[in-house]
Amino acid sequence: MENRLEQNEYAPYYQPYVEMVADGDLITILSEQMKETIICLKDLSDVQAEYRYGEGKWSIKEVIGHMVDTERVMAYRILSIARGESQNLPGFNEEEYVRRANFTKKSIDELLQDFSIVRQSTVLLLKSLGEEAWLRRGLANNYEITVRALAVIIAGHELHHRSIIHERYMKSAFYPKQ
Repeated sequence: MENRLEQNEYAPYYQPYVEMVADGDLITILSEQMKETIICLKDLSDVQAEYRYGEGKWSIKEVIGHMVDTERVMAYRILSIARGESQNLPGFNEEEYVRRANFTKKSIDELLQDFSIVRQSTVLLLKSLGEEAWLRRGLANNYEITVRALAVIIAGHELHHRSIIHERYMKSAFYPKQ
C-alpha cells in the first residue's frame, strides 16, 4: 500500500511524522527501516545506551523502549480499526509507560530484539490486510484515523526518534566514546 495520505486521515499532531516518510510501499519502508535502525544501534555499549543528553531526558534504551511501546499501541489500533472496531481507542501516557517499563535493566540486544519482533509482527499484520482495510477509518484518542495513516505514523515515529538519537545523543560532546 502506498503512503500518500490525505490530511483528514490523521490528527494534526501526527503531521511531522507523516512528513518524514518518503513515498513508497509501506511494507517495504517498514521492513527496511527496521534493518537500518538495528544497524545504527546494535554496537552501542551499555554506557552509551544509558546516556541521557539532558536532565530528565530518556536514555537511548528508554527511547528504543518507547519506540517499541508506541508501535505496539499503533499496531493494536491497526488491528482494531482494520477489523471494524467502532469504539474510540484510548490514548496512552508515554512518560508513564517509560517510567514503569524499566528499559534500563535490559541490554541493548534485548531491546533491539524486542523492536525487531514487534516490527516483524506489524509487517505481517499489514501484509494480511486487504486493500479496503488499509483505508478503513476508526477513532483513536478521539481523532479519526485510517489504518494506512497508522502505518505511516509508525514509520515516521521511528525516523523521528532515530534522528533524535543521532543528533541529540550521539553528536553530543558528552556522549561516551565506548
